[in-house]
Amino acid sequence: MKFLIQRVEKASVSIEKKTVGEIENGFLVFVGICDTDTFEMADKMINKLLNLRIFSDEDDKTNLDIKTVNGGLLIISQFTLYADCRKGNRPSFTKAGKPDFANEMYNYILKKCSEQIPHVAHGVFGEHMDVSLINSGPFTIILDSEDICRK
Repeated sequence: MKFLIQRVEKASVSIEKKTVGEIENGFLVFVGICDTDTFEMADKMINKLLNLRIFSDEDDKTNLDIKTVNGGLLIISQFTLYADCRKGNRPSFTKAGKPDFANEMYNYILKKCSEQIPHVAHGVFGEHMDVSLINSGPFTIILDSEDICRK
C-alpha cells in the first residue's frame, strides 16, 4: 500500500468537469493498493497518516497533525503508484491490486479516516478524474507499507 500525501491549502477532484470532492487546509492523499495488502496494514498506514505532524505551529515549526488543525482529507485511488518502470519505457501495472480488492480496501480507508476526521472528501474509484491542488510548502510525503508495516 502506498500513500502519496500532499499538504494542501485547497484541493478538488472533478469528473467530466463536475466537482465531486474538495477540501481546504489538509491532505490530498493518493492511495495505491496491491494484492498483498491487508486491513491491518491499512490501519497502520491510516494511523501514520493521521498523526503526521507536518502542519506549522505558532513558532512555524512542523509540529501539528491534521486533527489538531481541523484539516480535511481528499482521498483519491491511484493504481499508477504501483507503476513498474524497470523495463522499457511503458510502465507495467501488474503489481497494482485487482480492482475488486483495491476498491474494497479504498472504501475501508475512507470509512476509517471518516471515523476520525470530520471532513473526508474523495474521488470515484476507477474513474478518470481531474485533480486540482495548491500544495502548501510544497510538502509531499510518500508512505509505503513496506516501510511502515515492517515487523
